[in-house]
Amino acid sequence: MYAAGKYSSRGPALIPRMKTKHRIYYITLFSVVLLGLIATGMFQFWPHSIESAADWTLDKRSVHDAPLVRLPVSSPIPERGDLSCRMHTCFDVYRCGYNPKNRIKVYIYPLQKFVDELGVPISSTGLSREYNDLLGAISDSDFYTDDVTRACLFVPSIDVLNQNSLRIRETAQALAMLPRWDRGMNHLLFNMLPGGPPDYNTALDVPRDRALLAGGGFSTWTYRQGYDVSIPVYSPLSADVELPERQPGPRRYFILSSQTAIHREYRAELERLKEENGEALLLLDKCSNLSQGAASARKRCYKGQVYDYPQVLQDSSFCVVLRGARLGQAALSDVLQAGCVPVILADSYILPFSEVLDWKRASVFIPEEKLSEMYGILKSIPHRQVEEMQRQARWFWEAYFSSMKAIGLTTLQIINDRIYPYAARTYEQWNNPPVVKWSSVNSPLFLPLIPPRAPGFTAVVLTYDRVESLFRVITEISKVPSLAKLLVVWNNQNKSPPEDSLWPKIGVPLKVVRTKENKLSNRFFPYDEIETEAVLAIDDDIIMLTSDELQFGYEVWREFPDRLVGYPGRLHLWDHEMGKWKYESEWTNEVSMVLTGAAFYHKYFNYLYTYKMPGDIKNWVDAHMNCEDIAMNFLVANITGKAPIKVTPRKKFKCPECTAIDGLSLDQTHMVERSECINKFASVFGTMPLKVVEHRADPVLYKDDFPEKLKSFPNIGSL
Repeated sequence: MYAAGKYSSRGPALIPRMKTKHRIYYITLFSVVLLGLIATGMFQFWPHSIESAADWTLDKRSVHDAPLVRLPVSSPIPERGDLSCRMHTCFDVYRCGYNPKNRIKVYIYPLQKFVDELGVPISSTGLSREYNDLLGAISDSDFYTDDVTRACLFVPSIDVLNQNSLRIRETAQALAMLPRWDRGMNHLLFNMLPGGPPDYNTALDVPRDRALLAGGGFSTWTYRQGYDVSIPVYSPLSADVELPERQPGPRRYFILSSQTAIHREYRAELERLKEENGEALLLLDKCSNLSQGAASARKRCYKGQVYDYPQVLQDSSFCVVLRGARLGQAALSDVLQAGCVPVILADSYILPFSEVLDWKRASVFIPEEKLSEMYGILKSIPHRQVEEMQRQARWFWEAYFSSMKAIGLTTLQIINDRIYPYAARTYEQWNNPPVVKWSSVNSPLFLPLIPPRAPGFTAVVLTYDRVESLFRVITEISKVPSLAKLLVVWNNQNKSPPEDSLWPKIGVPLKVVRTKENKLSNRFFPYDEIETEAVLAIDDDIIMLTSDELQFGYEVWREFPDRLVGYPGRLHLWDHEMGKWKYESEWTNEVSMVLTGAAFYHKYFNYLYTYKMPGDIKNWVDAHMNCEDIAMNFLVANITGKAPIKVTPRKKFKCPECTAIDGLSLDQTHMVERSECINKFASVFGTMPLKVVEHRADPVLYKDDFPEKLKSFPNIGSL
């Protein structure tokens, strides 16, 4: 009782005395500890770089509000620029590191106003609207980071787009003062107007050490392959003038030249072409009777007649883009926007984004010395190809030229693909418009010469009523490893195909299509059932081809997807006595056609044959029940300008021209009909597109004395 009473009498009295005496001490100590924990957490998890605190942000674009930085006269100047730089020598890829998105991070330096010791700015224009848009696009993209320690690539906020506005020495000194410059390592500069009078160098004259240069006027002498990025010269008209897209096809003028201030020798040559070709060529120049200014810049004149520019570009199929004082021309962007095919005459010019863009799809490059031959060169391009190029030109502009944002982000994507090549965009992603005509069928004219991704081929067998030989053909083809599907085109309207139970049992899908009319052209119809890119056209009596021969033919086609690749070869000859073409089936080493009784081709040509065959050729074939194979050879050769490829040495060949005894090819009536087809088709095409070659593709080791098991294709037929 006593102890308990003593404790209880002291306890209540002790605690109040401690609170009063040490209250300020404990509160102060607790506050210090709490603030320390908060500060530790902030510095642990918040970007804490001194540089990142002054990041380039959207509210700091005005150069008038930017801090002033004075450049001492003695400030260091970078080296002129290392022409030997490549990504593996002058770029630190380890700074980029690994990240799940395989995307580089780009840091933009905070905006500063650089002046010399006298207070004169290093640039006469400060921050241009174009460079402002470029930096804004980068800062809004997934590439941007505001943490300098995470950055893989650094972009100065110093505007060097136009060298005409720069003080070369002072600009170089400003670059060297950047905190992370490190001899320009991992720094990217954008420049569209390089050089200056009188030399007009094709690269930026500002000393820049090892910095990458995205330049708008590179030549083969100044461009560092795989390091620099060639970019377009942005046209201000892209933002100010809207040109609605026009459908591809023939236009009022064949060739148009709209550039001003071109060299007098080029002007004289263009005027001579104008005299020779009349209204087909429109030659424009600046308007001398208009006052100078923004309005006159959008006008062009010819003999007092005024045209709106760039709208007039849409009235021509081809538009000339000549070198000026600089290789890179803003006219290229205007021409692409108009959907006009640019005819580029600028020797040694590195075309914009040529590292990833296939310019032969959208332009014609003619050496300057062949300017006098320009009209003839352009006239030789097939109309179908011109339409494809017009469509591609417009898409190139929309995707890569239309804005500073498009130019900037394309540049960063190219650099990103170099650093993360395993995640890089493919050729198709860079060059194929998102909407492809004819339900995602790509033209083989512009495919890279690599095997297509779609595995296997579809065999299309045209038949009428020869069921026994048809079944033998199906059985033999089914042994080919790369066969993906077999399509039988039943061309007999008076007789039904055999019952399902009677057909050979094969390991791939077999589909029978019944036609409404008995036409030879049915074999080339673009059936929905054809899902592969490769098609094997084969007749129902081609029973002698082995599975090795068919497999080898398919593998040859994979390397040449724009060719006809077949087995029976034929030749066309000029008969001097008769003054016309003659069909020849003699066994020679020369070939200009392969018969589609057994041939591989790209399914794209089914669409061209069905919907784009010139003149009345398709009706002629169906009416005469002959020559559909010659028509396909004409079509492919005219589109591609290339000869077919004959595979395997077999010459004695059972084919549509053969009979049970000596063969129809010996029948003079048949030969006359085939010769008549060639002359008819040449007349419709207006030319003879067939190419004669002495070439045959054979398997490696097929004739060497090796054990059969060492050969990839041991069962190849003999002569």
